[in-house]
Formats: sequence, C-alpha cells, structure tokens
Amino acid sequence: MLLDALGTLVELEPPVEPLRRELRDRCGIEVSAVQAAAALRAEIAFYRAHHDEAPDRTRLADLRRRAAEALREALPPAAAKVPPGELTAALLAALRFRAFPEVPEVLRAARERGLRLVVVSNWDVSLHDVLAATGLAPLLDGVVTSAELGSPKPQTAIFARGLELAGATAREAVHVGDSVAHDVAGARAAGIEPLLLVRDGAEPDAPAPAGVRTIASLRPLLRILSA
Repeated sequence: MLLDALGTLVELEPPVEPLRRELRDRCGIEVSAVQAAAALRAEIAFYRAHHDEAPDRTRLADLRRRAAEALREALPPAAAKVPPGELTAALLAALRFRAFPEVPEVLRAARERGLRLVVVSNWDVSLHDVLAATGLAPLLDGVVTSAELGSPKPQTAIFARGLELAGATAREAVHVGDSVAHDVAGARAAGIEPLLLVRDGAEPDAPAPAGVRTIASLRPLLRILSA
C-alpha cells in the first residue's frame, strides 16, 4: 500500500494562534488573526512552490529561512526588525502536524495482515521528522519524498520508487491519496490502482474520475483490500 502524507496520514494543526503567540512572545510584535492568516497563506504558497529544493538538511535550513522571509513580507512593518533566525524559529514553532485519529490503528492492522506500507509524498526531507514526531514512522516500511528523489507526483518515478521499497509490482499495489491531480493521475500513469480519500469537509482538487473508488477515511481500507 502506497500512501500520501499530508491530508491522508497527517494534517497541519491550526497555525494562526500559535503563530500570533510566537510572534508576540519570541519576537515582541502583535499581529491580528487576519494578519497572521494572510502571512501564513503567503508562506505556504512559497513553500509549495519550493519544497523540492530541500533534499538534505543544509538546503532544508535555507528553505526554511526563505519561507520565513515570505512570511515577513506579508506581516505588518514591525516584522522588518525581527532577526531572521528569530522569525524562522517562530514560524517553525507554529507549524505542528498531527496524525488523523484512525491512522495509527489502520496502519497497525494493515501490517498485521502482512501489507507493506510506503509513503509517497511531495515533501522536503523533513517529512521523516514529521512521521517520527507523530508516531507513524515505526508503522511504515519506507518513505519516498519528492525532494530527495528529485521527482514529484504525478510523475511516475516516485511511484516506481515506492513500489521498489515495498517489494511489489504495480498490479499488487494500491495508492491512497487526497489529490486527483497528484495521487489519482500519478498512480494511474504508473499502473497502480488509486483510492481517492475525501475526508469530511474536504474539497478534492477535481471530481473523482469514473471508476476511481472514493473513501472518507482510512478505515474502509482493510475491508476493501480483503474483498
């Protein structure tokens, strides 16, 4: 089983109030919730455009510094006086991930049934840290990030690497993810059956193509795979 990470296994905890707190306590500046939200949108947009530039720890540090500068540009003028290191630290302290409630249970049950589980994700090298911090790392057999491989979804190379780590062929695998453009299209191109995850309240990036099964959480996976 190949699995996407963000939106499938883990989610970002609401970051607005933590960022406001960090900017106040660490940097000595007050921002409103509206200002913090706008700055975070700018930072996230920058990160999504550049995360594949961080395949190792040195370049990850540089990416984080540049992302913090994108945050600064969207903050009120008082943020101009905050040292780069302090602003980066405030940003990182505000960004915390958590596993979706059913994920650990489902991954354990899948492993008990002999399934090999490999994460295939468009992320920088820090995904390993996120999976460790959320307690999911010991439940996985491998992790492939687009930054480390140099090939993002929906390109087929990242799926091929996931299959290699799983020791499986495309016909023996499924890929679970929440993006039609990245997960469904990429898996299909690689010859892997996709399962589209549309969690309650979430909006997929496109309608599910005909013939693609949709699930609302990971809980149905074991029943589907046993059928």
